[in-house]
Amino acid sequence: MFCQSLKMFLVVGLFLCASCTSQKQIAYLQENYVDTLQSSRDLYDARIKPKDLLTITVNTFDKEASIPFNLMFPTGTANIVNSSSNENSIQKYLVDNDGFIDFPVLGKLKVSDMTKNEVESSIKEKLKPYLKEEPVVNVRMVNYKISVIGEVNRPNTYTITNEKVNVLEALALAGDLTIYGKRNNVKLMRESSDGKREVVEIDLTDKNLINSPYFYLQQNDVLYVEPNKTRMRNSRYSALTGQILSGVSVLVSVASLVVTLTK
Repeated sequence: MFCQSLKMFLVVGLFLCASCTSQKQIAYLQENYVDTLQSSRDLYDARIKPKDLLTITVNTFDKEASIPFNLMFPTGTANIVNSSSNENSIQKYLVDNDGFIDFPVLGKLKVSDMTKNEVESSIKEKLKPYLKEEPVVNVRMVNYKISVIGEVNRPNTYTITNEKVNVLEALALAGDLTIYGKRNNVKLMRESSDGKREVVEIDLTDKNLINSPYFYLQQNDVLYVEPNKTRMRNSRYSALTGQILSGVSVLVSVASLVVTLTK
């Protein structure tokens, strides 16, 4: 009975010591941040980077006129790629390391560092000599993804279908930070279109986060949430608690044996 009580006391004591965390370390966007909102009509729009996968479709009222400008799978191969596709499935353009795609008829087109709207407008302009009517050009990124790792509930890589996601939305996809996540020092790892890599520290408790140029994530960004001091202490305490409890059990067993032998 004494052994069980001692074990319980040690566990509860260590737990209480490790779980003392102030609200200042947990709450996001602290204080009144309404006045810090910037008045801007410019909405975020992702820019294309090398190694992005794009679908580009050209449509006109005369369907035959637009056929040469759509990259299709050759007849008979679509079912190999995707059994649910028809023979006119759209192929994807892979942006090369120099930021170009090879577009039917038009040849090499520079698309990196451009938004979808800019690419659509550029292609429309280049198609004018070939088409009697203005086409409808649609550009989509099909591999826009971000990764969230570290002290979150669901670390994973997530594909973003609307090509727009901010830091808080990304963390929501990952099930939010655990109670052990360091909220004032989240690492953002990013690679630019010219291959330059950077690591930026993001403070989720800062009310000015929403005005940061890093508030919106770019494709292939990685968010890493570091463990806080409580998590590190708990890791040490877990190992220490096991050792202490094992030692106590041995001592109690030895004491019981001595008492039994001396009777």
